[in-house]
Amino acid sequence: MKKTLHFEVQLDENYLPLNIEMQASDTAAKETDIKALMVSAWAAKNRETLRIDLWTKDMPVNDMFIMYHQTMMSMATSLQKATANEKLANALRDYCDYFAEETKIKG
Repeated sequence: MKKTLHFEVQLDENYLPLNIEMQASDTAAKETDIKALMVSAWAAKNRETLRIDLWTKDMPVNDMFIMYHQTMMSMATSLQKATANEKLANALRDYCDYFAEETKIKG
């Protein structure tokens, strides 16, 4: 069985993202108001991470801070589930708390 995840990026004349849309093969719904996208993939042969980071011109900085915070918190949860290393996962969560304080996204 195969599933696909399709991203379509609308660019301006300077090739800067104006809008990002996402469609998954297992749903008819299309997300049409995406302001930022971060994709990471592990290339096993070269032992390196391949990344794509895009954001639209109208992505507010504060929303970017919130996105990074939520992403890092999710990474901490994934790290703990994948490795059972609670100490490292909690260290990442501690950094997330610091990040949230410094960016003033959390009281």
